[in-house]
Amino acid sequence: RHDEWFDQFVAEWGEANGVTTQVDHINTADIPAAIAAEISAGQGHDIVEHIASLAQYEKSVLDLTDLVEEASTRHGEQLPMAKRNSYNPTTNVYYGFCHGYAPDPGNYRRSLWEGVELADGPGTWDDLLAGGARIKSEQGVQMGLGMSNEIDSRMAAQAMMWAFGASVQDAEENVTVNSPETVAAVTYMADLFKQTMTPEVFGWNAASNNQLLVAGRASYILNSISAYRTAQKDQPEVGADIFFRTPLVGPAGEEAALAHGHAVFISMIPNYAKNPDTAKEFLLHLVNNYAQAAEQSELYNFPAWASTVPDLDGWLDEDPYGSEPADKLNILKTANDWTTNLGHPGPANAAMGEIFALPILPNMMARAARGEQTPEESVAQAE
Repeated sequence: RHDEWFDQFVAEWGEANGVTTQVDHINTADIPAAIAAEISAGQGHDIVEHIASLAQYEKSVLDLTDLVEEASTRHGEQLPMAKRNSYNPTTNVYYGFCHGYAPDPGNYRRSLWEGVELADGPGTWDDLLAGGARIKSEQGVQMGLGMSNEIDSRMAAQAMMWAFGASVQDAEENVTVNSPETVAAVTYMADLFKQTMTPEVFGWNAASNNQLLVAGRASYILNSISAYRTAQKDQPEVGADIFFRTPLVGPAGEEAALAHGHAVFISMIPNYAKNPDTAKEFLLHLVNNYAQAAEQSELYNFPAWASTVPDLDGWLDEDPYGSEPADKLNILKTANDWTTNLGHPGPANAAMGEIFALPILPNMMARAARGEQTPEESVAQAE
């Protein structure tokens, strides 16, 4: 629905401004390589966009400081998380323009968790393991946290590490992945796999956990609301049973219960762009009309400038798209508090962008889960 709206939105803006426009939709797994190919060729789209930071392309794209400043002049402060996902504090460059994001809550089947005395879903990683293991053994329904070469698996691994007090880098950008905390997170994931999952999680793509939940075969996944919206239409009984939780609390406490945005919409203008000023005007037009983006995405898109969607909290309290109860999504009103940037507690730098495009973190989890290495050995290999 959003894509259909967006294509028309772009076309109407082009017609109104005498600009020829073309939008190309590319599978999310193929986007980084497609952008790299255009940069290498020195020609292509005036605007390229991915759902995670691609800071490694900073030297190949324009500094968009002027664009961010103009949007902030019009709409107030950009969300700090949006800035951290698109700004390099070392070079003082905005390599991207983050116009919005999709929160990444836990999605759980209430009826299944009621059966293990957790009707409001798991609140901690301990709850997830204990309750998920019972659901699998007693009700025959597995869990869906991927450990494969795709973006959802990478986000799940990252969120788990943060909850255990681990991180890929520290605030000063030193590599810190080989720590007792990371070993504890990998050990936990191995236990979670053995007690709650099946080997299919090692071969998933970014849609697999959605499909498992919509089919009624998952007790819990980490995802945006997209799987739920699909279930509302295609499997209404399953959709009615899907509810949401904020990120799970782990050994590091509530402050470390964080998530990367399930999608962080970051537009970039390559150095080769033939119409950079026109591209900037379009991105300002998009932010000016972000209420439409939020509405037409069925509340998937949250704004990077909060003032642009003044009705968002009201929509989350009373979902215009038929949630029962109507306030099912109101847990997302706190998403700005628990959504953080790629590379936390450091910045989303070029190294983190490159690492996040690779399967290093899910492979680290998978080797231990399959028993190929001890958690200590697998973490050392990741380092």
